[in-house]
Amino acid sequence: MAIRVTTPMTPEQARQLKSGDSVLLSGVIYTARDAAHKRLCELVAQGKPLPFDIKNAVIYFVGPAPAQPGQVIGSAGPTTSYRMDPYSPILIREGQTGMIGKGKRSKEVVEAMKQCGAVYFGAIGGCGALLSKCIKSAEIVAYEDLGAEAVRRLEVEDLPVTVIIDANGVNLYESGREAYLKTQK
Repeated sequence: MAIRVTTPMTPEQARQLKSGDSVLLSGVIYTARDAAHKRLCELVAQGKPLPFDIKNAVIYFVGPAPAQPGQVIGSAGPTTSYRMDPYSPILIREGQTGMIGKGKRSKEVVEAMKQCGAVYFGAIGGCGALLSKCIKSAEIVAYEDLGAEAVRRLEVEDLPVTVIIDANGVNLYESGREAYLKTQK
């Protein structure tokens, strides 16, 4: 059974989620990929405000396709998360509590998640057209010059994600593999 989570998501809420939990995410989330992450972290380093409130925010690592007529957004599948690893610890320490992507994360990201109360959600790659149906509105809020990689404010409803790494550092990519290998003995 899926757990319903509405954003903004506090560190306390993030800490209640466990690796392997199925989640239906609703509320406001933001999009950003590596070029936008770099710019956001430069603002942090300069002591300047970010173009959106990072506190208790969830960032979706996605560069959506252009919307077709009658659509809010085009295909919106997750991108590989490791490209954000140099930047994610900085944004987590600024108050970000969730990330959505695919693939492994560095130990530095996991340590920041454990210290600050954040989770890493996985979305299924290749399902971007289906995931886009959960997006009810989309507007660019920063870095329009980045095109598909501009920062967008999305309103989502029941976006299906899985907790891959929880705020305790439990990693489904590791525990799931271990569980599978035990069944093969």
